[in-house]
Amino acid sequence: MTTNIIAHFDEYFEMIPATSAELKNEVYKLRYQVYCIENEFLNSEHYPDELEVDDFDRQSIHYLIRHRKSGDYAATTRLILPGTDNPEKLFPLELYCEIDNSGVMQPINREHLGEVSRFCVSKEFKKRKNETHTLAAIGPDQQDYFTSDERRAFPLISLALIACVIKASHENDIRYLYATMERSLLQFLSALGINFIKIGPQGDYHGPRWPTVIKITDLLDCVAEKKPNIWNFLTNEGSFGQTRPIEKPSKAARSNSWVGT
Repeated sequence: MTTNIIAHFDEYFEMIPATSAELKNEVYKLRYQVYCIENEFLNSEHYPDELEVDDFDRQSIHYLIRHRKSGDYAATTRLILPGTDNPEKLFPLELYCEIDNSGVMQPINREHLGEVSRFCVSKEFKKRKNETHTLAAIGPDQQDYFTSDERRAFPLISLALIACVIKASHENDIRYLYATMERSLLQFLSALGINFIKIGPQGDYHGPRWPTVIKITDLLDCVAEKKPNIWNFLTNEGSFGQTRPIEKPSKAARSNSWVGT
């Protein structure tokens, strides 16, 4: 990855908070494409309007990643917030996964716990053909449509989704994150110093996945030690209230990757 990854990503993509009804429809359309058509994790017949929506969307912050040249939406994710009226309301991970690591969970205040959910990238933006049946892309398909410089930016799409989640967490006082993780994404993130803790056995939830949790400050501290340039990317060079020192600040700080901020 290049040293100035913010500028490199910003040249080809932008991160967009889906706050309007129109943008949320783009989220639901992309999720339908990935979950129902590309991967067949969900039955498309249950979504006749071709919008994949569930009850948790109403308590979620949504983000999109848009490809600048085509205007297409490449990826999306949401941060499910704790229920305002009922903080004990179960998250999807708690409904569909087994949790057996109570020691990790015991000190967590549910009012500061969120879930990373519907973390997915369209197969157009995946690097290798054997990645087309995963939800999180580690790179793009080798298509002539994309330049070689664009393809080098594709591994950053998943990191950009994490950056969106960190921003949303900062703005909503979320300090811990649930996530169901597939093996390829766990390995990719671990190499960067992002070590989600498995809190239960692998199960079948939109494919084989583990229930995991992470403390956001631990995530960022570990990345700062191992990959300072990735820390800069995830925090937009410290603009989300983080206090870690920035090595070699770039001119791309507060870059135009962020739309609507």
